[in-house]
Amino acid sequence: MPQGTDQSHAVGSSIVPQKLQEKLPQSVEEAVPNAIHDTGATGAQSHATGDSAVPQVAQEAVPKKAEEVLPEKVHPTA
Repeated sequence: MPQGTDQSHAVGSSIVPQKLQEKLPQSVEEAVPNAIHDTGATGAQSHATGDSAVPQVAQEAVPKKAEEVLPEKVHPTA
């Protein structure tokens, strides 16, 4: 399991105790719904490894598998 970061990644309100926030890995904090522990994370991310012709918002909206089927010239993921 990844180590804690000794800091909270909350950007808004949280019902998670501060000491626990500081011990949890960032990935765990971001997996908790924002209504409980607001990190501002949306869970959306791009898997591009270089410049992409696909708009950023579209990259973040589709699953990784969908990004991977695009030609590397259009949307590099390798």
